[in-house]
Amino acid sequence: MIPIRLIGILFKTGTKLFEDRQKYKQAMSEAKLLHAEKIKNGEIEYQEKIIETHNNGIKDEIVLFLVSIPFLILVWATFTDNPDASEKLNQFFEKFSNLPMWYQALFIGICSAIYGLKGADIFKRK
Repeated sequence: MIPIRLIGILFKTGTKLFEDRQKYKQAMSEAKLLHAEKIKNGEIEYQEKIIETHNNGIKDEIVLFLVSIPFLILVWATFTDNPDASEKLNQFFEKFSNLPMWYQALFIGICSAIYGLKGADIFKRK
């Protein structure tokens, strides 16, 4: 059997944890209200979107680079009159179009999610 004293200690601990959690929630709510009030009064600038954008890390730049490679090859092939580069680019897109549709959709979906594009519009043309 569990001693009554142990039950009392567990109950007090649980009650204390619940009270502390409620105090935390209230403090966070008050802090958000105070922050919003300062934004409203012009005391501080609204920088949440800027912070959110910076939190994306380097993945956006990596995806942009990967997506830009065919464009860069096309520019290089056009201005240098290099037929090999153009042929390789054509082979790339031909091979990409032969990949399974689920992989194409996955690739386009990832790019779309990162940049907020509507990748589904691309498939409507097929």
